[in-house]
Amino acid sequence: MALEQSDVEKIAQLARLDVDANEAQEVTKRISSILELIDQMQDVDTKNIAPLAHPFDAIQRLRPDEVTETDQREYLQSIAPATQDGLYLVPKVIE
Repeated sequence: MALEQSDVEKIAQLARLDVDANEAQEVTKRISSILELIDQMQDVDTKNIAPLAHPFDAIQRLRPDEVTETDQREYLQSIAPATQDGLYLVPKVIE
């Protein structure tokens, strides 16, 4: 699918992009080449290709689920400007 320069100018106007005549010609060429590549990719026969869940056959290494930090809740709330019932109080910002 090839685009005309008028199509690109209309799209630029709808998208509120400032594209002058010289740029519109270059943009038209680039977009047309991208659309040609997409057409080529759509012509590839993929009927006998199984979909992949992930492009790599790698297994994720898992780490043990261990607590590595100490509980600092009381300390962190003691230095907070305002807390109540274990929650941080913040000023209301939405009316």
